[in-house]
Amino acid sequence: RKAFYEPDKDPNAILEHIEDVSNTITDKLKKWIFNNKIDVLLSENASALPSHLAMGVAIKKVIQQTGLPIVTHDHDFHWERGKRYSSVHDEVNTLINNTFPLLLPDVRHAVINTFGLETFRGRFNIEATMVPNVMDFERDYAIPNEDNRYFLKNLGVADDEIALLQVTRIVRRKGIETAVSLIDKLQDKKVKLIITGNNNDDNNREYYNEIVDQIHDLNLTNQVIFASHMVRDHKDLSDVYAHGRACTYFSTYEGFGNAFVEAALAKKPIFVNNYKPVFMQDIGNKGFKTVMLEDNELTDEKVKKMMDIIYNEKLCAEIGEYNFTLGKKYFSFEVLEEKLSELFIF
Repeated sequence: RKAFYEPDKDPNAILEHIEDVSNTITDKLKKWIFNNKIDVLLSENASALPSHLAMGVAIKKVIQQTGLPIVTHDHDFHWERGKRYSSVHDEVNTLINNTFPLLLPDVRHAVINTFGLETFRGRFNIEATMVPNVMDFERDYAIPNEDNRYFLKNLGVADDEIALLQVTRIVRRKGIETAVSLIDKLQDKKVKLIITGNNNDDNNREYYNEIVDQIHDLNLTNQVIFASHMVRDHKDLSDVYAHGRACTYFSTYEGFGNAFVEAALAKKPIFVNNYKPVFMQDIGNKGFKTVMLEDNELTDEKVKKMMDIIYNEKLCAEIGEYNFTLGKKYFSFEVLEEKLSELFIF
């Protein structure tokens, strides 16, 4: 907080704090490495996004002092976050630029999308390895059972009604307003939108309040349901997907797009916006059957295509099976295993 949001006039205090804490972390990490005979480290975004400055500095010190091989999984970068990780102090910004990402010799960089590959190549002349986000396509998922039997009913969705699922947090880039507009355009009171995520990451609940206002203005109070309080009672999102008809995912920006892959795992059709910078070049080009919007524009043609799917359970099942097969081919643990075998050979 002192580095970015509530800075002192003099940067020395925060710099000394970062140095002291990083030294403590460094010592504990080195002890842990020695005691557990660790051969290689994996830094999970801790060396990419400066959310924990001292941790990033400590990881760099550990590698410099031990020469231990390291793979950094980098999927967020400070320059992508506007001014969020920009300090008023040049000294802090210099520390960030010298630490995030970790640019020591022989570091293996793994990124989650083509944009990340191009970023490392263009900014640092480094060839990273693309490792997409994956899921376990061998597990039972979204299977109706006693644990989830009453999930929709407890939310007020009747047996003869249709649930569309918005399985995301409530933040502006998720494009939830487009999903609400879709419900309005369908003109069918039996179709309901279930928003599963909370608004904890929404600054001052600003976006959430806009969504609530939109719902009221369109008279959709009984058709758009906020369900985070119910989701907490279930062990994972499998129960949420079990009885939904299809999913909405009209994000404008994503680092990857786990919700799309998760819908494929759940064998549910998904309607998507061509979100930047990832969707078409890393997911959409794989051949998934979907209805894709451009710039979240709900044209009559696109709405008609969605309706053709929503009201045809047989087609929903066929699309679900087709997308599941592609998801397993491109985003399964088997794919991850192949990528890891490349990365962790030093």
